[in-house]
Amino acid sequence: MITSRPAPSKHGRTASATPRGASLAAAGDRLQLMETFVRIVEAGSLSAAASQLNATQPTVSRRLQTLEQSLGVRLLQRSTHAMRLTVDGERCFSRAKELLASWAAFEADLRGAQEEPEGRLRIAAPHAFGQEKFVGPLADFLRRYPRVTVEWLLQDEVRDFIGAGIDCAIQAGEPTDPAVVAIRLSAIPRIVVAAPSVLEGAPPPEHPSGLAALPWLALRTYYRNEVRLTHDTTGETVSFPIRPRISTENLYALRSAALLGLGVGIGSAWLLTDAIENGELIQLAPRWQAAPLPIYLTYPHAQFYPSRLVRFVEMMREVVPTIVGR
Repeated sequence: MITSRPAPSKHGRTASATPRGASLAAAGDRLQLMETFVRIVEAGSLSAAASQLNATQPTVSRRLQTLEQSLGVRLLQRSTHAMRLTVDGERCFSRAKELLASWAAFEADLRGAQEEPEGRLRIAAPHAFGQEKFVGPLADFLRRYPRVTVEWLLQDEVRDFIGAGIDCAIQAGEPTDPAVVAIRLSAIPRIVVAAPSVLEGAPPPEHPSGLAALPWLALRTYYRNEVRLTHDTTGETVSFPIRPRISTENLYALRSAALLGLGVGIGSAWLLTDAIENGELIQLAPRWQAAPLPIYLTYPHAQFYPSRLVRFVEMMREVVPTIVGR
């Protein structure tokens, strides 16, 4: 059997593997330092970057100082009230993002498309869906991929994915940001309902003309002073003004007010169906519906997407239509 021996150094001693290991470790450290620097700039502060990296602010500050010392330049000018990039910092930020993206793509190519998802996902979901309908699919996703962790953030809108460190968002309504990828998942039917007491013994109206004179509840994110309904077969559209007794931005509050008999409301069918089935609410003008609410999954454009995000998108495209669709 042929064996190889470490080559002796010029002083006659066997060369150690330590320098090579140290250089690899240093390379890994530099990637971490660059990632920290990029996160500081994108988040806008050391404290925000520390929160996104699950690190302490002193740790993030030390990494920044170490990177500046290793490069021999000042990257950020900091004061008690502001932080801005230096000229060298601007060059470093641009190159660091390119290097990190290239490294991520390189790792992805080596691991292959079938890698086991791992790491953390920060997902924003609307309050109504995030509290109820989508928790079940999220649980199934985590059982399928036990090496993934999720931060489940309840917010109806994401204005800055990068600054907030959010990987993707479930969004109700049409996206308005052209800088994101938007995948339409489904559309939610919206129906007109009221408690039986609102009708005071009268039969439920079949046509919108019988709705205008009733007391109303307004969902301010959708309708405030006017209602527009469309017939599900003929496509005929009818609009009429309303004077709401209560206006709210919360779908659960609208349902609660409707259950208490305070007025007629329009809401997502998935949240109202159970109350209709048990007789607490009645669907009014059932052949007439409000415009359905589109549901999208959005995330920033990037050269590389981690498998945990790819798998989550695949799962949501599969399950959401069965949960909230027509």
